[in-house]
Amino acid sequence: MRANQTGKLLLYTALFLVIAFFAMVRFRLRNMPLERDEGEYAYTGQLMLQGIAPYKLAYTMKLPGTAAAYAVILVLFGESAAGIHLGLLLLNAATSLLVYMLAKRFAGLLAGAVAGAAYTLLSSSASVLGLAAHATNFVVPFALAGILVLLTAIESGRSWQLFASGVLLGIALLMKQPGVAFAVFGGLYLVAREWSRPIHWKCLLARVVWYAGGVVLPLGVTCLILISAGTLRTFWFWVFTYAREYGSETTLSLGLQRFLQVFPPVAGAAAGVWIFAGFGLTALLWDREIRAHAKFIAAFLLFSVAAVCFGLFFREHYFILMLPAVALLAGIAVESSTRLLARTARAVVWRAIPVLLFLLVLGFSVFQQRAFLFARDPIAASQWLYGPNPFPEAVEIARYIEGHTTASDRIAVLGSEPEIYFYSHRRSATGFIYVYGLMEDQKYAFQMQGQMIDEIQSAQPRLVVAVNTRVSWLASEGSPQALAFTTWASSFLGDHYDLVGVADRVGDHTEYRWDEAALAYQPRSRNVIGIFRRKE
Repeated sequence: MRANQTGKLLLYTALFLVIAFFAMVRFRLRNMPLERDEGEYAYTGQLMLQGIAPYKLAYTMKLPGTAAAYAVILVLFGESAAGIHLGLLLLNAATSLLVYMLAKRFAGLLAGAVAGAAYTLLSSSASVLGLAAHATNFVVPFALAGILVLLTAIESGRSWQLFASGVLLGIALLMKQPGVAFAVFGGLYLVAREWSRPIHWKCLLARVVWYAGGVVLPLGVTCLILISAGTLRTFWFWVFTYAREYGSETTLSLGLQRFLQVFPPVAGAAAGVWIFAGFGLTALLWDREIRAHAKFIAAFLLFSVAAVCFGLFFREHYFILMLPAVALLAGIAVESSTRLLARTARAVVWRAIPVLLFLLVLGFSVFQQRAFLFARDPIAASQWLYGPNPFPEAVEIARYIEGHTTASDRIAVLGSEPEIYFYSHRRSATGFIYVYGLMEDQKYAFQMQGQMIDEIQSAQPRLVVAVNTRVSWLASEGSPQALAFTTWASSFLGDHYDLVGVADRVGDHTEYRWDEAALAYQPRSRNVIGIFRRKE
């Protein structure tokens, strides 16, 4: 009994140490500049705290759940990049514990500890942009919590627990559209479990209604809020009408090409963990105890993969959605192989091999990423991760804007850098906080350009930031969309604005020039940002 208690204590301690270790890494890099998705959520969350409804002053095709979560984080930890990343630190630790609980439920304490540690490692990797507070980081904990409550509800038969699980999975959907995969998984698993029992159709229907009612509640409440705020039509256009156009751009062959480009680096950062997960998948066939839960585990993996495949874009941080399933399988691999060795090997040392191998894999992955995790400062880490994206420059530009405008002044960013609005605590002169949609070959592009131009000209922003960096536009060279908009922008700035600032990324260093010094500066790179002040 004492040995058993000692083993449990060791596992709990090991999991705590892994979570604490990566929490310290996140804390060290907490001041890493926000990237543009983070900037969008932070700016929208900031507007929410000012009483501005979503989609009123910031247009986006993303559902508002993550922005609302950001608003909570801003209240708790402050309106800064460090505050946002501290919130993510705690959220990631909580998610790791949820992964531990799920794995422990199906495979035992050892599997739970390994799965929790594996998720902590995988989700903190630069290969999935794990230190950025992307929406996928907010989908996962609500999805896992909803699934755990659903499992309890199926066993207890309590309707309120079914409803609660539906609400949690509905919130996961509200964080980002791929969250719907987990809500569908929960519903199908509920029906499958009920179907395996003697069927009472009225009871089955009632339980499904309780669950489905919980799923749709968060989105329903959101729609009521948007109706009250008068932004439902804008919400519908961006989240459904335009999003459908955006999603139709990617063909199956292009999606496959993107997957083949992105997945190897994603898995390569912790290849050993993925190998463990592959071995854990085979345990569904040969381990009798695990085979009893094979349908749930296989379906959970399948729908996690479906969530990643949503839209076929395969961006690095999308893979966070399947990391709980990968971690669960890694935990099963260690648990099942340990159990197998316990039955076949007499020496205790042989039974420890799976755990020792996993610890070796964990340590090797950390060693591989040592420069990012331990050596680079937040600015260098951002530049290494995001290349020419002007995320560090946004901080200095926003500081200048805040010092040279009043709180009532509007500003405009010609580019896709909403983090500038957040840092500067200034509202945008237009709801178009990204220009990507204006550059795409889609039928609403010129309509959107006209609306953005009208909004900017009507607001007469005090300062305009012109981002001359390709990654902030993603415009095809010579495209009619790009030509039309840049022609207007050049004329508009030339007629009404004076250059007062320049930020020029030269290698890993940025040259800043302000006011009169900006006029005499000759750019030395192709990644130049100009700051313009309206003529008196």
